[in-house]
Amino acid sequence: MTLREAQEAVDRYIGQFQEGYFEPLANLARLTEEQGELARELLHAHGPKPKKPGEPPGSVAEELGDVLFVVICLANSLDVDLDDALRRVLRKFQERDHDRWTRREP
Repeated sequence: MTLREAQEAVDRYIGQFQEGYFEPLANLARLTEEQGELARELLHAHGPKPKKPGEPPGSVAEELGDVLFVVICLANSLDVDLDDALRRVLRKFQERDHDRWTRREP
């Protein structure tokens, strides 16, 4: 699935609800909440903080999916083409880091 296809799929899903997309600042708050949940799962999986006894297992993949869903909702509500946005940011990083000395060997 391309980013464009993902944006279209999310738009179809959100389009079935009368309310439509949340306002951008509400989506930003949702994104912050989802990032917190992702941070918690990463801390349990890769950090020093174990889950509490009886706490249900979580999923880093599921939390990343939640973050991606909210990013797509935010992009759609602001008419941002994520394929184009990602191309531009990759070009920016490639130009900025073209002479980075810590490159790995191919």
